[in-house]
Amino acid sequence: MRHKLHPGISMTTLAGTLFVVATPIGNLQDMSPRALQVLKDVKLIAAEDTRHSARLMQHFGIGTPMTACHDHNERDKGGRLVERLLAGDDIALISDAGTPLISDPGYHLVRQAREAGVKVSPVPGACALIAALSGAGMPSDRFAFEGFLPAKAHGRRQRLQALAAEDRTWMVYEAPHRLLECLQDMQQELGGERRVLLARELTKTFETLHSAPLAELVAWVASDSDQQRGECVLVVEGAPAPEGDAVGDDALRVLDLLLAELPLKRAAKLASEITGVRKNLLYQIALERGNG
Repeated sequence: MRHKLHPGISMTTLAGTLFVVATPIGNLQDMSPRALQVLKDVKLIAAEDTRHSARLMQHFGIGTPMTACHDHNERDKGGRLVERLLAGDDIALISDAGTPLISDPGYHLVRQAREAGVKVSPVPGACALIAALSGAGMPSDRFAFEGFLPAKAHGRRQRLQALAAEDRTWMVYEAPHRLLECLQDMQQELGGERRVLLARELTKTFETLHSAPLAELVAWVASDSDQQRGECVLVVEGAPAPEGDAVGDDALRVLDLLLAELPLKRAAKLASEITGVRKNLLYQIALERGNG
């Protein structure tokens, strides 16, 4: 029960909480105990598709009322949900699968709630892109997520051209019916040697994680129609450093000598001026050598 307002307590103090709840992307055992408890305790669940989520709720015996909150109604629906939050109701936001807002609806509701002073509490769990990255065996200290590439070939190739020089590991989601043509466009724009991991049907019965240079991956997917089904994540190896960025032993010796006497940033800057190697690259090397 809510208590009467005391002097100095604002209305938002008594507001409810918006819980952003991750749900399984396939294997129902990935539903966390905390997520289950939150979904049982809140007054309302805002779901991307109530019909889809009804099956999940039925499986776990959750009878909390649901309302639809998706791309087409989120801006209008958000205001009414925020009113309920301000009145003291706790609400959970879920998507069809995985973590809300990650290439799924929810951004507008979360933003409206925060702007109204409502507490937003993430309840973490399954996320396809993080699951794929964790199994890719590619550098993961820095990475980029590009969501879905454009559906039409021209727009997709333009985006891939812009990503061709990205040196971080990067990821995209792709629909199964566009997977092969997307990989073919990647081969055209990134080259056949660029390594890509196809993560398909993660956590499900036919889970596949297959990594290969693009030329091999295109041929493998083209030869097996089963690999063109289900939810797909593509994890792309970052672009190799240009030849001019090669760091020889002399540059490393200069960097080490300067690091012994100077702060990291100053040492990287002077080493760059002396050797011609990019400052940011030398800075990163110094961090990796334990000079942080």
